[in-house]
Amino acid sequence: MIAVIEPPDLPYFDLLLQRLAAGDPRFCEAFGRHVHWGHWPDPRRSDRSSDGFAEAAERLCRLVVDAACVADGQRILDAGCGFGGTVASLNARFNGLDLIGLNIDPRQLERAAARVHPTPGNRIRWVAADACALPLPDHTLDAVLAVECIFHFPSREEFFRECARVLRPGGRLALSDFVPTPALKILLAGLSGGRDASQPSAMAATYGRIDCSWSAADYRRLAQRHGFRLCLDRDITAGTLPTYPVVEDLFACIGALEAVKATRSIAWLSRLGLLRYRVMGWVCDSGPKH
Repeated sequence: MIAVIEPPDLPYFDLLLQRLAAGDPRFCEAFGRHVHWGHWPDPRRSDRSSDGFAEAAERLCRLVVDAACVADGQRILDAGCGFGGTVASLNARFNGLDLIGLNIDPRQLERAAARVHPTPGNRIRWVAADACALPLPDHTLDAVLAVECIFHFPSREEFFRECARVLRPGGRLALSDFVPTPALKILLAGLSGGRDASQPSAMAATYGRIDCSWSAADYRRLAQRHGFRLCLDRDITAGTLPTYPVVEDLFACIGALEAVKATRSIAWLSRLGLLRYRVMGWVCDSGPKH
């Protein structure tokens, strides 16, 4: 049963849901399953069609799943599950899974529930909740995934605390995120005048509330505080760069010029090497440290 929750301010999801409801073939192909960036092993040979982008998005999803060492028979939470793409990928690749897709936006869960159904031997549940307040018992999960969504969460601190609570000893947490270099973090803090480096105003109109201020050093300290041991930190920025012209073209073809500008800003920072796209994985060695 999907609870009634007031959707957060996610302008780009509003736009995507409108285009998908209208049956726009380019949006349905590109974002009908996954709602995140893509990854190309050889960016010079990228297929920038909507179909090629969908395949690249599936590859990125699998990089995060593999970082969590997912195996048959596990109980897995996909936090910020979007339209259910990662759950669908897991459902197709593994057996005996107990899958939980969690999102704070019921509209996304409704689409996921209508399109993703368990294969024989697997179980899927959709839960409307805040990833920083998981409605799950202690020490009951083998893995938690967060594919390109943690920058929307109210608090990374609370999310990691909750993951430490719900994961079994030896369980895995894996995510992908846009991680600034130290130079960019200082620049963002300066531009904000110390008010809120996490919320560049140019992004808000398209991507809503985002916090891309967490550096690699910040993540190291956060993980240590909550009993997580790093097992993977992979910079895949180069392989994600072909995403930007695809997304810009999709926004441009429907006249969403502010969204084009916002995406170009992220692309510029990424191509300069100031904003890195990383896949990270940790092992839960102990409970949270107080």
